Amino acid sequence: MADDRIGKKMATVRESLGLSREELAERAACDVSVIERLESGELAPSLAPLIKITRALGVRLGTLLDDDANVGPVVCRAADAERTARLKSLETVSDAGVLDFYSLAAGKSSRHMEPFVIDVNPAAVASHAPSQHEGEEFIYVLDGEIEVAYGKDVHRLGPGDSIYYDSIVPHEVRAAGDAPARILAVVYAPL
Repeated sequence: MADDRIGKKMATVRESLGLSREELAERAACDVSVIERLESGELAPSLAPLIKITRALGVRLGTLLDDDANVGPVVCRAADAERTARLKSLETVSDAGVLDFYSLAAGKSSRHMEPFVIDVNPAAVASHAPSQHEGEEFIYVLDGEIEVAYGKDVHRLGPGDSIYYDSIVPHEVRAAGDAPARILAVVYAPL
């Protein structure tokens, strides 16, 4: 069973807006079963559907991924970093690699960027449907190697390499080969 913290927050926001699961599914252009399974914790969330859902709810991605309690600056000590989410790749695919997200700004309210350290674990198969959503992403490789499929190109990145792209172009971030990697990622997804 997936971590249900995100699903519980999603249900709370949806209910506070007086939306049914069906209405949210329609607004987010996804199947109602995805909403039901996410809210129950039965389905590990994926980044692209979460962005569509947060847009449909009118909230930031961080609203679902963290507690959003602090209005001042936030310092995140290495020893305090806590996994905030475990997402299956960038789409909801059962054989996708798992991404472990560690939020670097979990307590910062009203932010426009989502900074994360992400452990990118190898997938069972080499390629999946690419993700596509409004916004921008910046990735800096800390350890290991990743591949970023962007449009028709594939970029292989190692420690110290970075990439910045418009996320409206179909893209996929995955471990290169069989070894895991660790990246710093900053995601901007406008409301």
